[in-house]
Amino acid sequence: MKIGFVGVGNMAQAIIKGMVENGYNGSDILVHSAHKSNYESFAKELDLVPVDNNLDLVDQSDIVVLAVKPNIALIVLDEIKDKMDQTKLLVSLVSGLSVNDMKMVLGQDQPVLRTMPNVNVEIGAGMTAVVSDQNLDTAPYAAGVEIFEKIGSSIEISEDDFPAFSALAGSSPAYVYLFIDALSRAGVKYGFTKETATKIAAQVVAGSAKMVQESEDIPYGLIDKVSSPGGTTVAGLLAMEEAGLSTAVVKGIDATIAKELRE
Repeated sequence: MKIGFVGVGNMAQAIIKGMVENGYNGSDILVHSAHKSNYESFAKELDLVPVDNNLDLVDQSDIVVLAVKPNIALIVLDEIKDKMDQTKLLVSLVSGLSVNDMKMVLGQDQPVLRTMPNVNVEIGAGMTAVVSDQNLDTAPYAAGVEIFEKIGSSIEISEDDFPAFSALAGSSPAYVYLFIDALSRAGVKYGFTKETATKIAAQVVAGSAKMVQESEDIPYGLIDKVSSPGGTTVAGLLAMEEAGLSTAVVKGIDATIAKELRE
């Protein structure tokens, strides 16, 4: 199966790197973008197949990944529409472009999968929202979903929920990085080097996330297991809540969603 990327920006590169690290052959991944120097050097780095134009790329691909800027997405779709057919799946990474928008250009019978991955797909630990107007368990949709399952996890949501998902999964890695940095700075305050403190903090966050995923308890249940009556952990939790940790997180998500809805 050949997978062609129309556009090779940061998210497309993260996805491709994750794919190559998780079993996809570079020779099955085709790339083209407006800037030849960028996509050719990237293709050479990962042994991908550079293609000179969008039409040839679509012609040679079974799955076409639309990874261009929102302001040119419909123009690109109009360019490639005659090369698309019911045997090819269009996978869109374009923010704000609905399934119906794409089908209005490509035709109602065109298989279309709208996705929103986060940057962690690069290391095979991504979280991707998917939506289409078809059953995702049937071909060719399953082949598109499989890409994101191999580089992390995917979840089917409604298009109305994409702004909230963008905040919870797309922007939130930055918030988690901020939390890790805050922990590491606290470590520096008490004598660790920044490198050592960051290593400790990052591993604790990674392990805690894995615990949440594998435990039958809700997060607050896990908090109770760590918190001894009258202990140091409870003192720390109460201080964080007094400083507004939970409120700050919710306000951050609120601001992210509000910004998403304005654009």
